[in-house]
Amino acid sequence: MALKKKPVTGMKDMLPREMEIRDYVIQMIKDTYRTFGFSSMETPCVEHIENLLSKQGGENEQLIFKILKRGAKLNLETASCEADLVDGGLRYDLTLPLSRYYANHANELPSPFKALQIGNVWRADRPQRGRFRQFMQCDIDILGEASNLAEIELILATSTLLGKLDFKNFTIRINDRRILKAMAAYSGFPEDSYDEVFIILDKMDKIGLEGVETELKEAGYGQEKVDKYLELFKEVTNDLAGIRYLKEKLGSFLDQEVADGLSMIISSVEETKEAEFKMSFDPTLVRGMSYYTGTIFEISMDEFGGSVGGGGRYDKMIGKFTGQETPACGFSIGFERIVMLLLESGYQVPTQKEKKAFLIEKGMPEQGIVKILALAKEEREQGKQVMIANMKKNKKFQKEQLAQEGYTDVKECFVREFLPEE
Repeated sequence: MALKKKPVTGMKDMLPREMEIRDYVIQMIKDTYRTFGFSSMETPCVEHIENLLSKQGGENEQLIFKILKRGAKLNLETASCEADLVDGGLRYDLTLPLSRYYANHANELPSPFKALQIGNVWRADRPQRGRFRQFMQCDIDILGEASNLAEIELILATSTLLGKLDFKNFTIRINDRRILKAMAAYSGFPEDSYDEVFIILDKMDKIGLEGVETELKEAGYGQEKVDKYLELFKEVTNDLAGIRYLKEKLGSFLDQEVADGLSMIISSVEETKEAEFKMSFDPTLVRGMSYYTGTIFEISMDEFGGSVGGGGRYDKMIGKFTGQETPACGFSIGFERIVMLLLESGYQVPTQKEKKAFLIEKGMPEQGIVKILALAKEEREQGKQVMIANMKKNKKFQKEQLAQEGYTDVKECFVREFLPEE
């Protein structure tokens, strides 16, 4: 059977040009987030299957790469169900592993704990532009902080990072799951229908108000409820005035502190932000993860045409492990999509070291090789990135390739120059 050169579907090989940008972005992430007090941590890529299937990951639980038991535990002949064969799986995000990590190490960690985690995750999803089955996530989370200070710091840290990567005029859309529920309750939808209603509402940007109306009615909801619900979206605006409108309109259905807190987050970020971006209240923002309990947010970029990051508050997840609720809020940037946009825009790493190449003519004597190695050593000590390579027949093409890789200084080393003196 012939071996296959291409990677597995949904995964990709990465060429040096991309790796240069990825390495730079990772370092920029770490440097920027550390200035906001976040500490690096790490969890295993494999999680207990019970944790992954705990009904907290939404649709992602249908996309798990499951791992068979090992050794004597794997018995295909006696297995009667999947549980007899599987005991682990590749993590589909970093939030669930972080919650398990915190539940296991809370006594060893500061409070609040500001976590930075960068690592690969896996989802058996349908690959498309900017979406792979193996991809890197970058999360910052604040655990143990119940106030809106957590949301404010997460948004400021993330937007500062994007600004340093030359992204401008992006939008951070923000909403609160409690506002979503209050709007549904005000309109007369029963509580057990919220998930279905929100799934339909989440399509608003694709199918519009009319499409949402059609799908709600097809799902069996009465015209009166649907009209009352959609009327809210027709009247509300995407700013602080929109939050005030809902605060007054929803009355007792909405905790006034929720509306005031959301207004405070937007105002505080707008007054202290470093990067050029816009905060937008978006009452249609849902986010698919079922573990979100309060504030939710997403980053939208016009050049991508979709979300390049998101997050929110998930105050109940850690309690699934400990029996005691712990305030938690996180923000994840779409690392792969950001790298893709940087590559497509021709982004150049600004802190790139000067590159120099020594091309050695065929037949160079040992003494000449030693001299060239010594010259390269001196250049490296000066902070340069140095390559030594044998000179090829098509020297012009070789130098063009080096230039594409950023080697601005190419030294041709001919035998005659390095012959021993008589």
